[in-house]
Amino acid sequence: MKRRVEIGILYSRSGNYRLVSDACRAGALSAIADINADPSSPIAFAPVEYDPQGNADGYASGCAEILQGSSARHIIGCVTSWSRKEVIPVLERFGGTLWYACPYEGFETSDHVVYMHACPNQQLLPLFSHVVPRFGADVFLLGSNYIWGWEMNRVARDLIADAGGEVRGERYLPLGETEVARLIEEIRATRPDFVFNNLIGSSSYAFLKAYAELGREDEHFLPHHCPVVSCNLTECELEAIGEAGNGHLSAGPYFHEAGSGHRHRSSFEAAAYASVRVLAEILRHNPEAKWADLPGAFASRRFETPFGTTVIDTRTQHATLPVVIGEIEGGGFRVISREGGVAPDPYLSRYDRNLQFGTARLRVVPGGAER
Repeated sequence: MKRRVEIGILYSRSGNYRLVSDACRAGALSAIADINADPSSPIAFAPVEYDPQGNADGYASGCAEILQGSSARHIIGCVTSWSRKEVIPVLERFGGTLWYACPYEGFETSDHVVYMHACPNQQLLPLFSHVVPRFGADVFLLGSNYIWGWEMNRVARDLIADAGGEVRGERYLPLGETEVARLIEEIRATRPDFVFNNLIGSSSYAFLKAYAELGREDEHFLPHHCPVVSCNLTECELEAIGEAGNGHLSAGPYFHEAGSGHRHRSSFEAAAYASVRVLAEILRHNPEAKWADLPGAFASRRFETPFGTTVIDTRTQHATLPVVIGEIEGGGFRVISREGGVAPDPYLSRYDRNLQFGTARLRVVPGGAER
């Protein structure tokens, strides 16, 4: 007889980033189904779901409801950094663990969170290293007005300075805002080398469609001259963007490739699937494993996931991941760069400007000064 283990699922089924949330939920439920159908698995997962309905304030209460109302001590959930930070105090209070399957801005560790998607040295740094030599170092920064946008653009500003570039503009939209005409006009006026897009959900879709129209009006803004680059755009959102996405770039640990044998349609789905699989492997050896047992369970262990063989750092509980850069093409991504097994560095403690961009260039600015 399999041992029944309740597991929390904390994803919104509605709201501005529903497509991402649905992809994560699908990955988690797919892994649960595979584990339950595997006769060699000693456990059977029973999902305990809570839907915050796209309300940021609903994640903490949903987390508490799962941990208080069931035996679940592990939760697969949260999309935004806002929601992740909301649930951490609840996890600490009730002894739970969040398995987080989305890219994030780094500069965080929690004993109660396992970070299964990419942090900045696994997406932002390699993306800028790819883009700057090919297109230039002057950037326009966009973001939704919350933690992800603020912090990713903060790091981006430092990287652009190290690369000898200039931030031509930096603008934020409220979550869900789709009026982007003023952004487009400012980008038209400042003429950056590329645009770094940290908008999420419907805001991002509206911007990319408007940017495609700008490219039709002015060839400087076509993707092969001035691409839009992202660290959080995956296949699960391409249908909402349509042909407007073609030619633009995104970085992450995984893109679905035809003929690869992987059925996961995006890195969000793959990371949520991997979260459940890694948890199942840990519970196979220690059925009572809770948050305090995880560092010991991760030590000297390798886990087979959709990302390949995965190691989880015992100090930070971040996963070692591939770094893949993809170009949107025909409703999917064409892989243009791949690096395997990049260890997490959530605080960028190993970042070296010269290794990343070479010797910093001097820029002549009005008045003859150099920087």
